[in-house]
Amino acid sequence: MHNSAIFPLFYLPPVSYFSALNALDYEFTIEKEEHFPKQTYRNRTRVYSPNGPLDLFLPVIKGSKYHTKVKDVKISYDFKWQRLHWLSLESCYRNSPYFEYYEDELAPFYIRKFDFLFDYNLEMLQWLFKQLKKAPELHFTTEYIKEIPVELDYRSKLHFKNPELILPVKPYHQVFEDRAGFLPNMSIADLLFNQGPQAKNYL
Repeated sequence: MHNSAIFPLFYLPPVSYFSALNALDYEFTIEKEEHFPKQTYRNRTRVYSPNGPLDLFLPVIKGSKYHTKVKDVKISYDFKWQRLHWLSLESCYRNSPYFEYYEDELAPFYIRKFDFLFDYNLEMLQWLFKQLKKAPELHFTTEYIKEIPVELDYRSKLHFKNPELILPVKPYHQVFEDRAGFLPNMSIADLLFNQGPQAKNYL
């Protein structure tokens, strides 16, 4: 029986992803064998724009979503999504206290081309752990495990369509909160850009 929590790999995951990992003392296994599900954080992130929540989609090559294992899903570069995402991050966070603090290390993710979504998300996750001063040992599934205890299965828990399953987060200052108030569970980028090295205290 599987006895560690299974987490999917997300693109710039929401704050709740790291809150859940923190609650588990970063003892977890990364899902590598699942079929790629549509409309999840695996290839989207949510940031706080001047007009409220903004979803940024990372496109995958057509056909990838049909019974393709998540580790085999390829990124599409048919349009310049990297430039779009970077410009969006700049417009949302250029005036945040810590955008410049992270800018030089984060920018290469929007220049370098990765073939596979899994590799891209994994390398970004490792960078995020570094910023949060965490260095968990990473483990990966070697087969798809359908039946695991519900409390250990985070593959469908952390979903933007199911906010009731998301752990509460301590409010922190956000750039545009004077317009729409505090928006919980934005991308971890929102927390980092606004709180910098103190971000780990909000998980």
